[in-house]
Amino acid sequence: MKVAVVSEYYPRAHDPVLGVWAHRQALAARDAGADVRVLVLHRPIPPLSTPPRDLPRATRRLLRQPRHATLDGIEVEYVRFVAPPRPRGYGSWGAWAAPSLALALHRLRERFPFDLVHAHNAVPAGDAVVRARAGVPLVVSVHGSDVFFAAPSFERGRAAVRRAFERARLVLANSEGVEAATRGLGARRTRVVHLGTDLPPAGALADPAARVPPLLVSVAHLVARKRHADVLRAMAILRDHRPSLRYRVIGDGPERGALERLAADLGLADRVEFDGQLAHAEALRRAREGSLFVLPSVDEAFGVAYVEAMAGGLPAIGCRGEPGPREIAAAGGGIRLVAPGDTDALAGEIDALLADPAALRAAGAQARATVEAAFTWERCGAETVRAYEDALG
Repeated sequence: MKVAVVSEYYPRAHDPVLGVWAHRQALAARDAGADVRVLVLHRPIPPLSTPPRDLPRATRRLLRQPRHATLDGIEVEYVRFVAPPRPRGYGSWGAWAAPSLALALHRLRERFPFDLVHAHNAVPAGDAVVRARAGVPLVVSVHGSDVFFAAPSFERGRAAVRRAFERARLVLANSEGVEAATRGLGARRTRVVHLGTDLPPAGALADPAARVPPLLVSVAHLVARKRHADVLRAMAILRDHRPSLRYRVIGDGPERGALERLAADLGLADRVEFDGQLAHAEALRRAREGSLFVLPSVDEAFGVAYVEAMAGGLPAIGCRGEPGPREIAAAGGGIRLVAPGDTDALAGEIDALLADPAALRAAGAQARATVEAAFTWERCGAETVRAYEDALG
């Protein structure tokens, strides 16, 4: 079975972490028996938020992206396209990307006669594939942005999402909550396929109770919906009760300056470290040095970061009512859920877990068992290939 993967989010030379989950799923599908090639929709235009003084450097960096690469044995082609800025025009990016993607698909098919196209997200990848008339069955994976952002935020985005879902032979959702949302947007055949993580050797597992002083860890893009500020406010609530508690923030993004100022305003600047964006392996290593993974995020379709931390024996805290954390919690122990925006409840959950070392260790063991049972890349690869077979059948 030959599969062409099309994705906007995929590792690049200047950002090897971007869309690493899409690459890992491609690797998992390959290891499960599919022959995979990847086409990445690459828009070499800096975002509007780029400071004017940084525009030349940012543009050169994007233009230096090689058109072809081999990542872990998979051939990847970066397909350039231009489009209006994201805030106004993101819903139409599929139309802008379609001409160059059509040419790339035609060239690929001449040397690699693919049986199926797997698009990550309906906008822009799935819409671009539909417009490019690939001529083979289409599978669309939904990771959250289609139902949380593109469809509700843009009239053209909603039309593009519906068009891609209606044309797809099968729509794959990363959680049951997202699957239900796709059906409301026109998806006819759907299935849940969870993303996964690697399991470190049992001897390499963290002992969350051994970290002194105790350390909270988050791994996420620094945007408002990830709610890092709630963790800072929970620390302020616990300031007198747990004066040695520290917080490690792994990731970067537009909220970094505001979060650094908030940490200073709350008198926590010397207890919070902002590590910035790290290579994936280093981010995992530093995250698993913590006592507790805390990410009270909203609009969380799945949350690979939770299962990556939990695989290393680290208990996690997420938000109640969010599709991903809810589904992870339903699969087993090791993750606690609090109401979104309730910093008192968040502080209470952190304090309760840190207060009992034996219970913290037990929660870490449960976290590892939950991931091993339900969220490995091997399982993801097998389910992905099974979905391909069903779409072709």
